Amino acid sequence: MAALPLFHAAGYAVRLPDGHGFPMDKYAALPLALGAEARLLSPDAAPAAWLEAVHQPDYVAAVLAAKVPAAIERRIGFPVTAAVAARTRLVAGGTYLAARHALEHGWAANAAGGSHHALPDTGAGYCVTNDLAIAAEALVREGRVARILIVDLDVHQGDGTAVIFAGREDILTFSMHGEKNFPVRKARSFRDVALPDGTGDTDYLAVLAAELDALIARHRPQLILYQGGVDVFAGDRLGRLALSLEGIAARDALVAGRAHAAGIPMAATLGGGYGSDVMEIASRHALGLRAQWAVWQGAQVVAGDFGPPVRKQG
Repeated sequence: MAALPLFHAAGYAVRLPDGHGFPMDKYAALPLALGAEARLLSPDAAPAAWLEAVHQPDYVAAVLAAKVPAAIERRIGFPVTAAVAARTRLVAGGTYLAARHALEHGWAANAAGGSHHALPDTGAGYCVTNDLAIAAEALVREGRVARILIVDLDVHQGDGTAVIFAGREDILTFSMHGEKNFPVRKARSFRDVALPDGTGDTDYLAVLAAELDALIARHRPQLILYQGGVDVFAGDRLGRLALSLEGIAARDALVAGRAHAAGIPMAATLGGGYGSDVMEIASRHALGLRAQWAVWQGAQVVAGDFGPPVRKQG
């Protein structure tokens, strides 16, 4: 099987204050978890104008100058340093280029991204700017696609993306998330599905399959941008759902399978995943990426364990 295309840069992992709870090092750990299974591609930083197309210019200027007001930094959850400012442009560029690669070759992934809580005028929830929105807006403005479906399966609702694209018919947002998890006050996506605490593999996958089938049949997107947070895992520090590792692989294979069957290119971003062991978190992300790539390579993904999922050619 060919190596999976993964956009990655050393600047995806920046230094946060000692003892900080956000597992920033998982972005450096992911290529280690994948090893030779991944072909690393270099992203370019998104131009400031792309950020300003979905965020207020004053907020973008504050981010890029590393002069974000303390109140907004508290809402984000960490200080916006010069390195964080550079990172946010680099990650947005990575999501955009993963989408461009997918449009040409079918599938690609960004080794970070999925910063779905960033709103037009502020960051929030460990998200400084919204790479999904930045990439989607740029792709539509350039005329590369006419309709994008953002599939957000993080345990937390994609509220920022929902607000940015509210009322749009060319960029549709679908969020399936934990009903009682962050944010407390939910936005309105194009399609929202809120799941009760403790939802496990069987119920989750049944709901997801029905939702994807309906959205693809009715709206026929030309590209799927996927936010595949692994905080749906039963052991995640911030999650309240109960997917197993096999469930994460099956979820990602399901999304990739629906996209592949419909002939819709797909670009994946990481999204959330929280805990004290960054290699474990990175391994969960790697599990999902392997499952997606296997589908696009014509393999059938079978429930596996913490390592690579078993694949049967078919």
